[in-house]
Amino acid sequence: MAIVRRALISVSDKTGMVELARELSARGVQLLSTGGSAQALRKAGIAVTDVSDYTGFPEIMDGRVKTLHPRIHGALLGRRDVAAHVDAMQTHGIEPIDLLVVNLYPFRETIAKPGCTLDEAIENIDIGGPAMVRAAAKNHAHVAVVTDPADYASVLNEMQTNANAIGAALRLRLASKAFSHTAEYDGAVSNYLTSLGADGSRAEFPARLNLQFDKAQDLRYGENPHQRAAFYLDRKIPLGALATFSQLQGKELSYNNIADADAAWECVKVFAGPACVIVKHANPCGVALGANTLEAYQKSFATDPVSAFGGIIAFNAEVDAVTAQAVSAQFLEVLIAPSYSASALGLLKDKQNVRVLQVPLPPDAAASYAFDIKRIGGGLLLQSPDDVAIQPAQCKVVSKRAPSAQQMEDLLFAFRVVKYVKSNAIVFVRDGQTLGIGAGQMSRVDSTRIAASKAEQAKLSLQGSVAASDAFFPFRDGLDRIAEAGASAVIQPGGSMRDAEVIAAADEHAMAMVFTGVRHFRH
Repeated sequence: MAIVRRALISVSDKTGMVELARELSARGVQLLSTGGSAQALRKAGIAVTDVSDYTGFPEIMDGRVKTLHPRIHGALLGRRDVAAHVDAMQTHGIEPIDLLVVNLYPFRETIAKPGCTLDEAIENIDIGGPAMVRAAAKNHAHVAVVTDPADYASVLNEMQTNANAIGAALRLRLASKAFSHTAEYDGAVSNYLTSLGADGSRAEFPARLNLQFDKAQDLRYGENPHQRAAFYLDRKIPLGALATFSQLQGKELSYNNIADADAAWECVKVFAGPACVIVKHANPCGVALGANTLEAYQKSFATDPVSAFGGIIAFNAEVDAVTAQAVSAQFLEVLIAPSYSASALGLLKDKQNVRVLQVPLPPDAAASYAFDIKRIGGGLLLQSPDDVAIQPAQCKVVSKRAPSAQQMEDLLFAFRVVKYVKSNAIVFVRDGQTLGIGAGQMSRVDSTRIAASKAEQAKLSLQGSVAASDAFFPFRDGLDRIAEAGASAVIQPGGSMRDAEVIAAADEHAMAMVFTGVRHFRH
């Protein structure tokens, strides 16, 4: 156990600082502090010694040099169990610091501000703070270091239980967190500086990429039983992301469960009205809108009842009892919704193995992530997210016949769905319901045949339907297959060298065709 007799507090984020200091002072701990932290503590009536008085050296260079002093770093780094260290501390009048409470200058918050200059960014690179944090963390056998206000309570509880002492287990946990904190901080500085051009411009992708993720849990295995796996969380999780889920019941989530659940949730949350998405092996096998969640589920399930077996079901509205009863009639792995009625949860308890996840909807359906990341052998592929939501005003009718209002509504729905289907992707739709989905084929013609075959197996007519393609038609044969299947309107990005040929084919079939100018490849 390491007894706390002296603490140094120097924080940028002053959340909980006064309460922590007041409790430490009440326990007889001598408090050292700097600058704004010292002023805030004195204003709260808490006795505190300025670091400059403790070191006998004033803060200089606008505060750039204040804690970079042997009396500070010797007090943090000196080993209490090594006689030579103790002798050196006594010789040079260094009194041990047993608790360091530091968080760093707001560098990331500064560079996130519009118009942030290089000078502003540089002035918010902390030097003394990381040096102290690393010193204390290295010497955690004797010193506790706290970088997160969320840990104040744990420190105070331990001191209360152990007569002002902090145990080895907590000191080690705090030290590991401190090193992660400085690593993340330095990574942010590196990301920023290596993104700057000679002309002062800032590139979207830095020359050196530093990423930080926290492990949420080890998984039983990966995609297959012979693969090891773990689930990691982004350091800053966007609102409405799957990673914000709460698991209300069911077995432990697997690697494939999480991957498929993410595909389902990303798709369903883009719709405004009640919607249901059923995913199997990362592809939607049924998507539908409805007057309520039950109708949305029934229509979604009807698209491909065979593939829905053992699937992931996601809703963007509260699941009620009648919907819970309906989904319980099929075999499913995961159920996702923003909320559930009490009666629905009561019914779902009978399906003990079903993993029931609750995920809050984002305030803005367009909210997304900074980057999409894909691992390749020896490197990473990084891209901005595919977060474009096509609006009616962006659509261009290129055929002689224009789509009706209902067809345009269905075309936009189909184009939202096709974005979440693996390429090459073809989706047939009518009245807010997918009728057939063709995914992941090397040929767009083959995707069309599969989608039409799925509709036939489900006994869903494609006559008068609409179709969406995630990319342009390189030849007219894909459009001919869609017309033969029964669709009367199609939406696609356009941009092929043979657009004129494809438009002519649409006119031959008396089809309406809309160009969006946006491609949605999903590999």
